[in-house]
Amino acid sequence: MLVSTFRNHFNKELSEIYPATEIDSFFFLLIEEELGLQRIDLALTTQLTISEEKFKYLYNALSRLKAQEPIQYILRKTEFYGLQFNVTKDTLIPRPETEELVDWILTENKQLHASKKINILDIGTGTGCIAISLAKNLPNANVTAIDISKEALLIAKENALANNNVGITFIEADVLALKSLPSKFDIIVSNPPYVRELEKKEIKPNVLENEPHLALFVDDNNPLLFYKKIAELAKNHLTTNGKLFFEINQYLGKETLAMLNEVGYTTELRKDIFGNDRMIKSTC
Repeated sequence: MLVSTFRNHFNKELSEIYPATEIDSFFFLLIEEELGLQRIDLALTTQLTISEEKFKYLYNALSRLKAQEPIQYILRKTEFYGLQFNVTKDTLIPRPETEELVDWILTENKQLHASKKINILDIGTGTGCIAISLAKNLPNANVTAIDISKEALLIAKENALANNNVGITFIEADVLALKSLPSKFDIIVSNPPYVRELEKKEIKPNVLENEPHLALFVDDNNPLLFYKKIAELAKNHLTTNGKLFFEINQYLGKETLAMLNEVGYTTELRKDIFGNDRMIKSTC
């Protein structure tokens, strides 16, 4: 089959589900991944063909996209903060908003700690995207990452060593069951579960039906459960002038600030690129 013929079929099959720009993005990602072709290759000739074996992969990918499975799970990888990460259904897909959190931490700490070692803890690491991005950009940092999911930690370890060549100490643990942290840290960061059950109606099917609910949802009656536990642990495990960073539920900015202030922190709230309350820095 000609690539151009498949592209027409691809566009037609997805046209009622996704916008045209997103369909184009999907198509070129898949063509580059499976056929090693760039956009320019397709522009230069309309006679490129797909082998039967390659066609099976592309047709299967098309079927999965029609079922609204995220392209990142189909490709089994994504990019975050300029780095490559493997993803599976045991891990959340890293989001652009989380890149903003990483950027905030790096901006504040790159120069400040350039000449000394710093200890960083990432709680609920998932793919390891926060921990690895910080380790990659702060070569003077010792980074530890915790997650409850053994499967997620396997992916995070791949991302650290095989994909990005950084050393991270990974720990399998349920933060809610911890009575203390492994040591003192200069920076503690977390993007914990924060979507309330009542907000499920706002979640797109590609997320709701594919990404791990364990890493997404919290009970409506106690939505700050993870934040309060982490804040209390951090209180006794941050170094002098240490900082606690959170990604937060956009609807609970005031509530999260109030809780952190009650625990004894001085706080700063920032919005993301979409204008939503999204990040908090806390200091003791």
